[in-house]
Amino acid sequence: MVYPSGLLPRASAPTRVLPGFSLSLGFTVFYLSLVVLIPLSALLLNTLQMSWDAFWLAVSSPRVVASYRLSFGAALAAAAVNAVFGTLLAWTLVRYEFPGKKLLDALVDLPFALPTAVAGIALTALYAPNGWIGRYLEPWGIKVAFTPLGVAVALVFIGLPFVVRTIQPVLEDTEKELEEAAACLGANRLQIFSLVIFPAILPALLTGAALAFARALGEYGSVIFIAGNMPMISEITPLLIITKLEQYDYAGATAIAVVMLGASFIMLLAINVLQAWMRREGQKEKR
Repeated sequence: MVYPSGLLPRASAPTRVLPGFSLSLGFTVFYLSLVVLIPLSALLLNTLQMSWDAFWLAVSSPRVVASYRLSFGAALAAAAVNAVFGTLLAWTLVRYEFPGKKLLDALVDLPFALPTAVAGIALTALYAPNGWIGRYLEPWGIKVAFTPLGVAVALVFIGLPFVVRTIQPVLEDTEKELEEAAACLGANRLQIFSLVIFPAILPALLTGAALAFARALGEYGSVIFIAGNMPMISEITPLLIITKLEQYDYAGATAIAVVMLGASFIMLLAINVLQAWMRREGQKEKR
């Protein structure tokens, strides 16, 4: 067929569901600024109104330091526990078929949907000295409720889904042929897991652990019931911030919040940098 002027018809432009790049980027930046950047900027600006001596006094008192130690320590411990047992749970859900699997898979998401106050009350009822589990631990001298151990238990409960749901899709996409090839080459089960499976799921594991840590660091509702909230012993930093707000100490609450914000940002940034480095190293090995 001959077209006018000997020209071929123009190819139709690809249909895009979303608007152009400029409009999409502008809306994204606007929304991110409105939801995240502006509130955080207001927090930083309020802190800048304090003198350095007042800021340091607010964030370094013994009671505040004790709350840092408990919040960060319990969050790290809970993230480490969830990294291990969350991986085992994700492995079981992906690699095995058993009665009640769908129910177990649904229960993993329960901490997402359950109100945090309900979770705190339930955990306290279980681990109190007269609770269903606490009554059997009490004779052994193990106290969970109203202790730092209770804080860690609550943080493990609310952080588990982050690890499982991050690792689970990666395990589902892992090529089983690589495992079979390693087995054919004489590798045992430990070698297959450590040299084939674990490197593949490690970035997802770090992501899940980092999300669980960040979630645990800011957790409030489920912790205050089981912690006992004793200053210098079982008082978490979010509760201390609320206490200062109730005392109209807005400057002190803002200063402590900035410290928590900075620590969380540094931790997440370190995890992201580590993940990027691991991806680059993995790509180099494939080449």
